[in-house]
Amino acid sequence: MDPRRRSLLAAAALAAAVPAARAQAFPARSVRVIVPQPPGGGFDSVGRLLAERLGRATGQPFVVENRAGSGTLVGTDLAAKAAPDGHTLLVGSISNLALNPGLYPNLPYDSLRDFEPVGLLVSYSYTLMARKDLPARTLADVIAQAKAQPGKLSYASAGNGSGQHVLAAALWQAAGVELTHVPYRGAQPAYQDLLGGRVDLFFDLSPTARVQVDAGTVRALAVSGAQRNPMHPDVPTLREAGAPLELESWFGLFAPARTPPEAMARLREEFGKVAGAAEVREQLARGGGKPLQLVGDAARAVVRQDVEHWSKLVRSLGVRSD
Repeated sequence: MDPRRRSLLAAAALAAAVPAARAQAFPARSVRVIVPQPPGGGFDSVGRLLAERLGRATGQPFVVENRAGSGTLVGTDLAAKAAPDGHTLLVGSISNLALNPGLYPNLPYDSLRDFEPVGLLVSYSYTLMARKDLPARTLADVIAQAKAQPGKLSYASAGNGSGQHVLAAALWQAAGVELTHVPYRGAQPAYQDLLGGRVDLFFDLSPTARVQVDAGTVRALAVSGAQRNPMHPDVPTLREAGAPLELESWFGLFAPARTPPEAMARLREEFGKVAGAAEVREQLARGGGKPLQLVGDAARAVVRQDVEHWSKLVRSLGVRSD
């Protein structure tokens, strides 16, 4: 063979091998997974599950870094401004990516422009609970009483602008009724007053609410998902109860925008394997979640839809964060 032709072929082969080598090299070091909330709760459990599984699959440690502050604002903004090399990731949810744009008039990040979804792993519904001795036995009863006595019934939340607050405010607006909002610093004090009969109603993530519902210390009126929750099959959805509303809080993994395509491809490949693993799906279902396996474009479509819908709705409700 002509030496010049041999040299050109060798150069072409080397050029073709470089992208593959780069793809195989990612991740080149440890990856930090930013959880924008303190340890415990949905963000943290999803982050630690993904970190453990992805670290095992790639041979590099995925290290959870809890960066709480201003709700979910501090950690999310930190991830948005991180180097887009695939070695910093964010646990994203409907709260920090879809609700925050409506809560903060000067949000320092853009949920759609600044993040690229790796995938969505799980979603959780909320359960509307009433104190066990509330005379209203159903959601229809609650709405009827609220219409007859505006402002008399009260509902708790884990704070102004929390998911519990936004969902409840949207429900009462849709029903055309007025209830008194009682914000707390977290869910625990809200439960204390609900169980003590000092507040009438409380929305919380279904897996957390399950403990009190199963113990009989509160009464479940409705769940916010599109379908009934298998944990409480006798509890109707909001739509079944007559309210044209649904919300499921999804959790997934996101990378800063402009992360290299080869890094995104590897992350999505491994994420898809984790999300599809039978033992992972069983673990999520046992915890009260609906397992998802939405990667890339499929995840992006869900995120875009919820960002556009919920940020607009939050602004229309006039809800503001603490």
